[in-house]
Amino acid sequence: MNFNRLKAVIRKEFYHLIRDYRSLYLAFAVPLLLIILFGYALSLDVDNVETVFVDYDKTEFSRDFIRNLDASSYFHVAEILPGIKDAVDYLDHDRAKLAIVIPPDFKKKMGADRETQMQIIIEGSDPTFGIIVRGYITSFVEKYNRKLLLEFLNRHGQEKINPPVEGRIRIWFNEDMESRNFIIPGIIAVIIMIVGALLTSLVIAREYENGTMETIKSLPVKAEELLLGKAIPYFFIGLTDVLISILLGQLLFGVVMKGNFWLMILASSLYLSVALSLGFLISNITKSQLLANQIAIMTTYLPSLLLSNFVFPIINMPKIIQVITLVVPARYFIDILLGIYLRNLGLVYLWPSMLVLMIMFVVLAFFNYRMLKREGL
Repeated sequence: MNFNRLKAVIRKEFYHLIRDYRSLYLAFAVPLLLIILFGYALSLDVDNVETVFVDYDKTEFSRDFIRNLDASSYFHVAEILPGIKDAVDYLDHDRAKLAIVIPPDFKKKMGADRETQMQIIIEGSDPTFGIIVRGYITSFVEKYNRKLLLEFLNRHGQEKINPPVEGRIRIWFNEDMESRNFIIPGIIAVIIMIVGALLTSLVIAREYENGTMETIKSLPVKAEELLLGKAIPYFFIGLTDVLISILLGQLLFGVVMKGNFWLMILASSLYLSVALSLGFLISNITKSQLLANQIAIMTTYLPSLLLSNFVFPIINMPKIIQVITLVVPARYFIDILLGIYLRNLGLVYLWPSMLVLMIMFVVLAFFNYRMLKREGL
């Protein structure tokens, strides 16, 4: 490999990047936009669930139940309605997600220490949201029942009965259960794939479309020099985006990396190399910028978002889809990111995922090299 020829290819690609404002926009503006949008807009947390009540009892006892629910951070009592038809109207028009109907004999049965029932209706068009809300309201009712049971025992002069099993729950790694602590590291994988694969998927195809590939073949430039020279500018752009994402995640969202910073840079560099190699392979195969861009979106960006354990858990997917995720590089990089960001893991625990990324890079680089050799480089 000749350093002067390599430097000339790097300079050529660097000048092209400076002149092509669209590439610079894709390289910097889109990642910034993604991390801000995902950080603020995408949230898996459920709180302030809009709740409406139909209180047929209209007693201090029923009002106490409503006040207790409204005091919870998970629920917001939007309205107390006169009838069940009004509650259905609120649910139909998406003005409420939860409707609770308190029967007219609520206080009477409670005063007689008898079991009573109330109707709880959950808007379940989004099943994930509905399941979470059902868990919240079930937990609240159980807690309220324990409070009533304790009052019942006190009225009858009995001691408090402790349950036979007491669960002492501790949450590790994401103690506050904030979804952004999971989302911000995951979006870094998507950003790197956008910068790496989408941009480089146009590089070789552009040479073919502009007719400059034949000129390159006539030059004393080897295949490895062309690949490395074109990849280096995008590699540094990708690393810059990683650093910007880490900084924005900490400044805007308070997501602090628990693990080693240099291990993060090493893993990001490896994953970025895979993304660049994948983009070059698409560009080599298609030889068309439009087709390369479409294929890159389908094979890199979308799998990184959908099949990487980022938004949708892989364990819940059909078996055939789980097998397909084994060839998605973002799956392994997100495991590394979560290990570094949330679990404070080191190379001893993360090396299997890094080894898979290394194998992917070697295989993709080999195919790129062979294809350029066939073209006469």
